[in-house]
Amino acid sequence: MLLLGFVSCSNVSITGSGNPPSPAADFSLSVTPMSTTLTAGATGQAISVNAVPANGFSATVTVAITRLPSGVTANPATLSLTPGSAQSTTLTAAPGAAASTPTITFSGTSGSLTHSTSMALTVKAQGPPTTADFSLTVSPTSATVTAGEAGQPVSVSAVPANGFSATVTVAISGLPSGVTANPASLSLTPGTAQSTTLTAAASAAASTPTVTFTGTSGSLTHSATLSVTVKAQSSPPTTTSDVTTYHYNNARDGLNAQETILTPANVNSTHFGKTGFFPVDGKVDAEPLYLANVNAGGTRNVLYVATEHDSVYAFDADSGAQIWKKSLLGSGETTSDDHSCNQISPEIGITSTPVIDRHSGPNGTLFTVGMSKDSNGAYHQRLHAFDITTGAVVGGPTEITATYPGTGDHSSGGKVIFDPSQYAERAALLLVNGVIYTGWTSHCDGRPYTGWVMAFSESTLQQTQVLNLTPNGSEGSLWMSGDGIAADSSGNLYFLDANGTFDTALDANGFPVNGDFGNAMIKLSTSGKLAVADYFETYNTVTESDDDEDLGSGGEILLPDQTDASGGTHHLVVGAGKDGNIYIANRDNMGKFRAGSPTDSNIYQVVTGALPGGAWSTPAFFNGVLYYGAAYDPVRAFPMSNAMLATAPSSRSAISYNFPGTTPSISANGTQNGIVWTLESNLGSAGVLHAYDATDLAHELYNSNQAGSRDSFGNGNKFITPLIVNGEVYVGTQNGVAVFGLLGK
Repeated sequence: MLLLGFVSCSNVSITGSGNPPSPAADFSLSVTPMSTTLTAGATGQAISVNAVPANGFSATVTVAITRLPSGVTANPATLSLTPGSAQSTTLTAAPGAAASTPTITFSGTSGSLTHSTSMALTVKAQGPPTTADFSLTVSPTSATVTAGEAGQPVSVSAVPANGFSATVTVAISGLPSGVTANPASLSLTPGTAQSTTLTAAASAAASTPTVTFTGTSGSLTHSATLSVTVKAQSSPPTTTSDVTTYHYNNARDGLNAQETILTPANVNSTHFGKTGFFPVDGKVDAEPLYLANVNAGGTRNVLYVATEHDSVYAFDADSGAQIWKKSLLGSGETTSDDHSCNQISPEIGITSTPVIDRHSGPNGTLFTVGMSKDSNGAYHQRLHAFDITTGAVVGGPTEITATYPGTGDHSSGGKVIFDPSQYAERAALLLVNGVIYTGWTSHCDGRPYTGWVMAFSESTLQQTQVLNLTPNGSEGSLWMSGDGIAADSSGNLYFLDANGTFDTALDANGFPVNGDFGNAMIKLSTSGKLAVADYFETYNTVTESDDDEDLGSGGEILLPDQTDASGGTHHLVVGAGKDGNIYIANRDNMGKFRAGSPTDSNIYQVVTGALPGGAWSTPAFFNGVLYYGAAYDPVRAFPMSNAMLATAPSSRSAISYNFPGTTPSISANGTQNGIVWTLESNLGSAGVLHAYDATDLAHELYNSNQAGSRDSFGNGNKFITPLIVNGEVYVGTQNGVAVFGLLGK
């Protein structure tokens, strides 16, 4: 948006003295580290190079690397830097390189400007022949888990030596009774860490075991140990775990498998119904989040609620008492108007589900993104951080801005520019490995807009990475009806993006020549520079985008490892959009794009026409069954067998759900007592909460109309997802959160 200010010319005196000229735009060059050591024939060292802008400098800087000694190379040999965004080059000494201590020069040039910096290099000659090998590390080296509470992630890495590159299989032993590791074994690529989560069941006894991680590759075996402290369950028993992110976890699978209170036997209109209502100041589009045993004026279970009026609330989840409330609005600001778009209306504040890290800051931190409008009519998108116990600001807010090389929508001078007024942050926030990821959508497809993914440090809230998925085209946004970007144990990211430009001309690696990935199922690598690692496009993707039939109207989930009839293991991601097909991709080989054939045989599996109304929702997965709630369709249960999805549902609900369908959540106690929870949530009609037997969707256990008006909670709210935890069901509404649970307790 261009804002013009007018100043009257009367009574203005202009003299010759004036103000001194503004400093010229310029840059300085930095390298990290300032010194390094290479060993001839060994793995190279990555060097980070950055052009630090001054006085508004924004031009591209070309960096040449000189004074490399014989046998030492840099890859790439030259860099093209966007000011403020570091790039890496890898220095490598060939096997025959001689010992030396040169000073390497990095020279940056932009137009008439030239600056340089240097680093000290030590080259060690190659030693006697060595054998490729690895060592195993775990981080942290000690961990504490409490019976019945959230698990503790442990990062495991195979550190290569002497060119070792083979896969390392890791077994975990020494776990005491009641403590499990998920996954129970790991398959490591050297240099790339993976995580397993240690969780203690409610019945686990106090102990201090030493857990051993044993890595094997061929004849090589190495181990690392972890000191574990298991704390017995406190009294009274903890019956719940924290819910810190959308749909329970970073796989987005919608399953709370630690629900011990609600069962198919007691969820009925006689024993179960609405027990409370927590009023707030706007629509609740974000899924509420929940923490157990928070020290907030006493030990409490706390429900966190974000509103479109740019407020965050903390409620005592059991009594409903408000603990604190914080506004994201700056002085003189209001929430954003709806940009003449009914998708988020009448105001836009906090739309996406926040994310919580109980180990961040002094007491734990909640992160959220809010949109606002200042008194001059300018729009803002900001990342905020609040203490979970008091609501005190613990970081930021960080103003969200971005540029990316490209000539697509809203570009200038070879850069696509992020305009905060053109975007909403609907996709739930993702937190993984200390980084917060956001995805951005448009207002009713109102161009200009492109597909942005941004990364921010959770410790500083500063932007660390930016990726545009349609930099030389248009559209291709991320919204997924409120689902969040998913992440696997290696830190790879997965999502569906919406209708937009896709380059059907591919490079030698099968990637679009101009880097435009509209209407795709995408895998991003977070190792180094944020980048597309793999993708899948339907054979008719261009036609679907032209018809606004985007794949990205629905959300993705990552399935737990699936085993086929031959014993092979498959790592799968599932998603569906407006065309009504369910797409299942192999996360290790997603299929890319195959033109000229009216099939999608390049993807792992397609169940054609499985969801006739199209998906504006995210599925859930429990006990080998995938549950989908498409628009104008019943909730359907699709079982998996031998790593393949059934082409017809095993059961379905008796009723169909109007637009936009429903996103199921599932509660269970381990693999027992599964309940599928859904919402009728059309804005123009009364919302209805439903509960179904997970083994047979035709068996409805409860709905909120069965007891007349007793359990009513007003009209629905678009794209909301129910939260089930600790014997309660929390439902976002247009003016608060409705609470359901066992009656008379």
